[in-house]
Amino acid sequence: MVLDAHPVTAWYHGFALPLPERALIAAIRRRVEPKPAVATGIGDDCAVLRIPAGHEVLITTDFNLEGIHFRRNWHPPESVGYRCLARGLSDIAAMGGNPAAAFLSLALPPKLPQRWVDRFFDGLLKLATEFNVTLAGGDTSQSLAGILADIVVVGSVPKGKAILRSGARRGDRIYVTGRLGESAAALAALRSGKKIHAADFPRHFTPEARVEIGQYLRNHGLASSMIDLSDGLSTDLSHLCQESGVGTEIYSAAIPRALAGKLAREVPLALALHGGEDYELLFTSSKPIPAKIAGVGVSQIGRIVRGKELTLISATGARKSLRPEGWENFRA
Repeated sequence: MVLDAHPVTAWYHGFALPLPERALIAAIRRRVEPKPAVATGIGDDCAVLRIPAGHEVLITTDFNLEGIHFRRNWHPPESVGYRCLARGLSDIAAMGGNPAAAFLSLALPPKLPQRWVDRFFDGLLKLATEFNVTLAGGDTSQSLAGILADIVVVGSVPKGKAILRSGARRGDRIYVTGRLGESAAALAALRSGKKIHAADFPRHFTPEARVEIGQYLRNHGLASSMIDLSDGLSTDLSHLCQESGVGTEIYSAAIPRALAGKLAREVPLALALHGGEDYELLFTSSKPIPAKIAGVGVSQIGRIVRGKELTLISATGARKSLRPEGWENFRA
């Protein structure tokens, strides 16, 4: 793959095709900036990573499937590449970790223009540079259908300091970073056939992984448990509660709703509760939390209680069960 300013394409039956595998790998390698954490990157059977003394390894993986996580007629290639890496970085953030290297397995249909692939890497490598992460390897293959991008991100955390989902305790307060529902609002507009601008929905097209906030919470011993919001607040909250064996009370009026679209209108509560791909951090704590961390607002939205019920409390005090209605694979 040639990924410089003047990409070379292979032609077959009039279509600009991705370059042959060896050329693809060589071109990716030319674009990757080596970082100290990677002793040996692209070019060998395995990458060799340097893990700081006294640290443990964090590893996360995420599929990015055409038709499920993105559509070519909705998402520019740069956004697809950017979002691909952001998903993995957000998982590292949720553990309070330091990202170090990424690995990408990329399956491409034979009639995909090389220019699309170039722009995909523009987005992915831009974000990698921002977080000082090296693309250290992966795999390439031909796909018989759509595009498949499987990202693996490796990081580290001081030994015994990873923030897990299982640490929430009765009496802890529940917090969330940023505002919720913007990505879901973008998807709702796209599904309705509206043309939208990426600049009006940045949390959808170029989501920012909250790595600095996760590290702050870990460094200051503030979070008892944490998870990133990829599947929606209601669903990810249920994951955290299940792992901790606790229940929650969430106050609907306290949930920070995104101001989305050209007119910056507040999104409906349902999108903030159940819309996925916010990539904010949901965490619990028994300690005072700053109103802002790394310039991002932090909101207290509820508390951990005895039992295993998730309860939503309205502004009038009405209580109802909060069911996980965010994204879940294989659910009808």
